[in-house]
Amino acid sequence: MTVRLRFALACAGVFFVLGGLLLTGVYFIVRQNLEYRADLVTPPNINVDFRRFSRYDDYYEVARSRVLQVRTVYQRDTLSSVRTIGALAVLGATAAAFALGWRGAGWVLRPVKSVTETARRVAQSHDLTDRIDYEGPSDELKELTGIFDTMLGRLARSFDSQRRFVANASHELRTPLTINRTLVDVAVRRPDATDDVKRLGESLLLVNARNERLIDGLLALAEGEQAVLDRRPFDLTDVAEHVLDQAAAEAAGRDVTIHRLLDSAPTTGEAVLVERLVQNLVENAIRHNQPKGEVWVTTRRRAEQVELVVANTGLHVPPYEIETIFEPFRRLHGDRLRSDRGSGLGLSIVRVITEAHRGTVVARPRDEGGLTITIELPVDRSAA
Repeated sequence: MTVRLRFALACAGVFFVLGGLLLTGVYFIVRQNLEYRADLVTPPNINVDFRRFSRYDDYYEVARSRVLQVRTVYQRDTLSSVRTIGALAVLGATAAAFALGWRGAGWVLRPVKSVTETARRVAQSHDLTDRIDYEGPSDELKELTGIFDTMLGRLARSFDSQRRFVANASHELRTPLTINRTLVDVAVRRPDATDDVKRLGESLLLVNARNERLIDGLLALAEGEQAVLDRRPFDLTDVAEHVLDQAAAEAAGRDVTIHRLLDSAPTTGEAVLVERLVQNLVENAIRHNQPKGEVWVTTRRRAEQVELVVANTGLHVPPYEIETIFEPFRRLHGDRLRSDRGSGLGLSIVRVITEAHRGTVVARPRDEGGLTITIELPVDRSAA
């Protein structure tokens, strides 16, 4: 129940109670005034056609009985009219009070509606530099909007600080890993390197590569959680084609066949992040597959959404593990040692990027084994 409706119902309820009490009071007052009064119904004499009849005369008693009958009928009809007309008047006034309360609540809540529209615009645009800047009188609403603007300012500073931290961490974490990879690679390629050194170097290179992927995944996860500030139109099909072209060599090396069914799917957002999303899905579908396995990638437009569907063959996935695969560092089938299958952040990044674009991600196990993952993003309505 909305605040406006509660206010209107409160007005109608108060008026109904007050009107009922007033009608009850009027009813008892009228009833009291119509009760038997000896000075009116039983006078000392009754004059009829210039004739006077005294008390206890036969004609006197007949006239008095007639007066009592008229009084009874008059009292009954009057009280009935008071009840009927009064109840209708109270109900009509209650309806009028509800309507006036509804209009009055709309007038009172008009500034709140303006504040809500501004807050919704800030939330949808993810532009934390926008402010409500309410110019009304110094009341509770102005105090609330001031607190909201202060909160937006603190959030903007917090996100700016986090972005700077991500950028600095990206540089500080990647640089030593790059140096380590270079040094190990040089040591392995030396002519005098023994077999033990080469085997050790290859192991170190694998560990270094896994750490690089882990750091890239963590940074992508942090970047994906940031608001998508720059929403530009692009076609999801173009992104999928680019990712599939890059993954073709890896798929061929693992003996996995990729099937494409790519229809136009215009959307808006950060194309680089969406490319990372598609890349993670395709890489998972290839690496968590079986020899001579298959991968199906589909893009299409459906009403107000565009869809990306990535399905693959592979091991059977229990339905109760579907939700856990989107958690960081969670791997199916206890596969925690195979560094060539990623860091366990791929689907976590997929969900974060999808939610940042106001989309949804759903995973379903295939009866034949493997997964079907469906991504839905808002369609670009400006596209023809």
